[in-house]
Amino acid sequence: MERINADIVIAGGGVAGLTAAAAFGTAGFSVVLVDPAPPITDADTEGADLRTTAFLQPAQAFLHSAGVWPRLAAHATPLQVMRIMDASGPDGTARVTADFDAADISDLPFGWNLSNWLVRRELIARLNDLPRVDFRPGTGFASMLPREAEALVMLTDGTHVRAKLVIGADGRNSAVREAAGIGVKTTRYGQKAVTFAVTHSAPHDNISTEIHRSGGPFTLVPLPDHAGKPCSAVVWMEDGAEALRLAALPEDDFAAEATARAAFAYGPLTLASRRMVWPIISQVADTLAGPRVALVAEAAHVMPPIGAQGLNMSLKDLATLLELAQTGDLGCRKMLDTYQRKRHPDIKLRVKGIDALNRASIARSPLVQDMRVAGIKALYGATPVRKGLMKLGLGAS
Repeated sequence: MERINADIVIAGGGVAGLTAAAAFGTAGFSVVLVDPAPPITDADTEGADLRTTAFLQPAQAFLHSAGVWPRLAAHATPLQVMRIMDASGPDGTARVTADFDAADISDLPFGWNLSNWLVRRELIARLNDLPRVDFRPGTGFASMLPREAEALVMLTDGTHVRAKLVIGADGRNSAVREAAGIGVKTTRYGQKAVTFAVTHSAPHDNISTEIHRSGGPFTLVPLPDHAGKPCSAVVWMEDGAEALRLAALPEDDFAAEATARAAFAYGPLTLASRRMVWPIISQVADTLAGPRVALVAEAAHVMPPIGAQGLNMSLKDLATLLELAQTGDLGCRKMLDTYQRKRHPDIKLRVKGIDALNRASIARSPLVQDMRVAGIKALYGATPVRKGLMKLGLGAS
């Protein structure tokens, strides 16, 4: 039986867990990172995560401080404008369109879009440059015994690790959260998201377009050109049964329905990737911390993919945790109480806000749709409000 010591054990080898290992390793902490599933770092392997993530300005800065952004920058597509469109008019025509331009508040774009599988590849390359990070793909978190000065963590291969802090970055069904006895509140919407990439005739002009009608938003996010044509990643949220029907359609039929759902904003859409289906929920952990334990990312919070909040909130979790780790006793009660106080209220507020936006987007009632149109016009028309919303979306508290 192997026995080792580390400052931190991180459970979860997704984008959040890999980023946590890179950030804490860059800061000089010794880290053991485990995940039972070896990461997939190309687009063609079965099981690859073909979704994309829009890294907003604070997340990009955090990735830069962790030594990761220089590896990602050449692959990233800037997001200069966030366009919101209500397409609840006759035959899906647009009733209102509002463009939120980053130039109104910043010299930088709102963010940069990247494929998740590629982000994992570059994060792992960064970990290979960090001698104090021990990445163990294929090995999982089994259990832990928190003590006053440390936690004893048991891994699935029988290894015992003594660590000051255990970070649960192991997803919405977190084993770390369960081991710590932390409950969650989950909201189910009966929705699923179909994710895929498309090429189109009209250029995207670095505009991310979120189109609302009913069933949930249809969002196109810019990607680099594919096969010589403009390309976008799509998240299409719908009632669960409808999402499954769409995902099973022949490619030409699916492309025709996607083109209509996009209000023909980009011209004819052509499928450029496999389709994947994901369940849509909201979830918030009752607390973010326990003895020698901190929860981050989807172990702490899950929300519908609206407004690019999910992973950006996760990186804000990590930035807060790293700042506290560098200024106090790693993993002590005071540090973890401060983490809870700094992050939990903001998480609950943002999850509640995204929940409200999602319910408004689902609505089929003409009255609610009219209210949504009026709301978009009002928020966009008042310049101070518009700028405030943009700053809030970037992560300002």
